[in-house]
Amino acid sequence: MTDRDALAMAFLDRTEWKGAKAAPLAGDASNRRYLRIHRGTETAVLMDAPRERGEDVRPFVAIANYLSGIGLSAPRILAQDIDGGFLLIEDLGDDLFARIIPKIPQIEPALYQTATDVLITLHGRKPPAGLAAYDTALMTQMAALALEWYAGRTDPALTSQFCDAMSAAIDTHVGAGEVLIQRDYHAENLLWLPDRAGPARVGLLDFQDAMSGHRAYDLVSLLQDARRDVPAPLAARMIEYYVDRTGQDRAAFDAAYHVLGAQRNLRILGVFARLCMRDGKAHYVDLIPRVWAHLMHDLDHPALADAAPLIRGALPEPTRQLLEEMKNRCQTLQTP
Repeated sequence: MTDRDALAMAFLDRTEWKGAKAAPLAGDASNRRYLRIHRGTETAVLMDAPRERGEDVRPFVAIANYLSGIGLSAPRILAQDIDGGFLLIEDLGDDLFARIIPKIPQIEPALYQTATDVLITLHGRKPPAGLAAYDTALMTQMAALALEWYAGRTDPALTSQFCDAMSAAIDTHVGAGEVLIQRDYHAENLLWLPDRAGPARVGLLDFQDAMSGHRAYDLVSLLQDARRDVPAPLAARMIEYYVDRTGQDRAAFDAAYHVLGAQRNLRILGVFARLCMRDGKAHYVDLIPRVWAHLMHDLDHPALADAAPLIRGALPEPTRQLLEEMKNRCQTLQTP
């Protein structure tokens, strides 16, 4: 047992779940880990988020309480040790969208419509105070990760041109944030809870990095999923469904959607390449072709007419050879 394991069990022993059994759950790309806690027929989840590794459970607690307070299904906080980096939270089960759809394909439209209803509900409420803004400067910086990590381009002049082009597109079509964006709103972070009603049928995970942003951002995250293919007709219907029910201007929303899609997919290209070459997580490379396809689709939109030629020219196509070379460089690079 590691020191961290001992601390986790000591935390658990200070709760009503003392003496319960623990088993590992699948983690994510962060430094957090999760344990499922068993007490008879009851279960809960222990989140271990070490502060010494840059984790902080306070945002998770704050956003979870906010989402639950507006009737959405974020996990309830059962116990917490903020300084130690431990939370005991409600177990929402294992029926992730990404798992249940292959088993019951006919349920896919209903799941995506309900997930869109979650965003309609969320965007109809005032966001909590104190959210950091996912603004033009930060979005541009995140998009530039594709140049640095995916393309390996460090030319200051090219980076400046790239950032100017992205900044202009974001300023023109996105503007200031107005809603809470969860930022990782996709099929591997959404759970199906059919015994609940309305939007509460979607269990929410991995929202601790929430910020203030444009209302199209989480819809992009949902429909331009890096990990699974969402059928194009279904994605188009969900965009139309959201626009109709929120009274958005369709042309303006569509432009923002594709600009945000380009920004998000550029960021993901950079992050996935970094996860491989810096952190040794080579399996993320296998997801790059899908992200690339999303990016190319977004760049076809007229809102990106000025930026698209520069971006296409700066980034190499993810050929089989390029992806193999990236895997061969797994865990060979350090953060500059």
